[in-house]
This record gives sequence, C-alpha cells and structure tokens, in this order.
Amino acid sequence: MDTLAAVISENREEAGSGVGVLDKAAAVLSALESGPQTLAQLVIATHLARPTAHRLAVALEYHRLVGRDMQGRFVLGPRLGELASAAGEDRLLAAATPVLVALRDHTGESAQLFRRQGEQRICVAAAERAMGLRDSIPVGATLSMKAGSSAQVLLAWEEPDRLHRGLHGSSFTATNLSAVRRRGWAQSVGEREPGVASISAPVRGPSGRVIASVSISGPIERMGRQPGRQHAAAVVTAAKRLSDVIQTTEGLDPHTV
Repeated sequence: MDTLAAVISENREEAGSGVGVLDKAAAVLSALESGPQTLAQLVIATHLARPTAHRLAVALEYHRLVGRDMQGRFVLGPRLGELASAAGEDRLLAAATPVLVALRDHTGESAQLFRRQGEQRICVAAAERAMGLRDSIPVGATLSMKAGSSAQVLLAWEEPDRLHRGLHGSSFTATNLSAVRRRGWAQSVGEREPGVASISAPVRGPSGRVIASVSISGPIERMGRQPGRQHAAAVVTAAKRLSDVIQTTEGLDPHTV
C-alpha cells in the first residue's frame, strides 16, 4: 500500500509544473472558478491540507487574485479581471493594423485607432493613404479631448460627472454627444483642424465599456460636410470587429471589414 501511495504521489508530481507552490495556487484558483468557496469546500476541491489551503488563499488575497464575498467565502479577485482586460487590449493592438488597413482601402481615407489617456487621446495604430491629399496622424500623436469625432466617441459613454467635466471648453455639446450615443458613431467637420473631416465609432471591452475609437479622417473637399452618410457604416463595422477581438479568442478576418 505504501508503494502504491508513493507511485500515485510521484505521478501527481510529474503531472504538475515542477513548482509545487504554483501548482497548488493554481488549484485554489481553479476551484474558485465554479463560484464562492468556504475554506472547508476549498480543502475538499483542491485536496490540500487545511492549513495549506488557507495560507495560499490568504496569500492570493493579498495580491488581489482572490477576494471575499459578503459571507466571507473565497472568490476570484479583481486582479484577474484587470489582467484579462490587459490581455484583451494586447489582442486589440495586434488586430488593429489589418482592420485599419482594410478600412483605409475600403474608404480611401487614413484610418486610426485612439485611446484616451487622461485629458488627451493617443493614436496607438494607424493606416495612412499611400498618396494624395491626406490627414496624417502618426502613431504616438497626442490630440485633445476637446475636439474631433474620436474625442466625442471617447467621451460620449463616460459616467455623467466625467462627461460634463469633459464638455467644459470643448467644441461639441451635450446634445452632440447624445446624438453620438443614439446612432453609435460621431463625425466632425473642421472641428479639430480647419479643412479636415472625420468619422469615429467606439471599440468596446468585455464589460461593454468604450476602451478605444476607430476613426477615418481626410480633407473636407473629399469627404464632404456630412462624411457619415458615406462612411459611417464602414467605420462602425471596423470598430465592431475590434470589439469582437477583445471579447473572443477567435481569429480575425480583416476582409470582413
């Protein structure tokens, strides 16, 4: 019997990563995947000794990988959601270029992906027109949150207090943002820069929160004073494709933009 126990123990060790404490911590997190667990339930689910299960759960709680509910039971912690969100944003950047290139080729205008950073917005990806008159916004460019269709999109779905603070000194109004929320996209004509028009649509994370905006921009003489009539559908579709990347692990086919 002792020999059999030794074989079972050895097989269990071989099945692990070779770092016992990480394997045990992973077992605690896996057990919590099914829902809140008392310490007794955690011991049963993980097959760990009670002191070991408690020590690991408390240590994971310190790092916010584990939390507690109102009954004091162990639950998965907020840090996991934060890490998942960060991983999703990495997928967003990886997927952005083919989608922006397809959007540029479809509309004939420069395409960009913006993220908000405090009171500014940053261009984190772009696909420029190869030739001809264009609105060039290089990756890394910092633009104002007070003007432009992308600024409208990044502000329109904010909490009311933050939204109203963002409207102070802006080129657009609360009525404009209400229209953006209703139709799902924004346009601007000479708002950020004289002679330039743009259209933007929101990219949403797993929780539905707007985390970025997809835009196209170009000269008014080519895009017109109602650029959304011609290009809004394409921009919204591109933004939806990038939202899907964040919310799924499936491959991206840029040709569907």
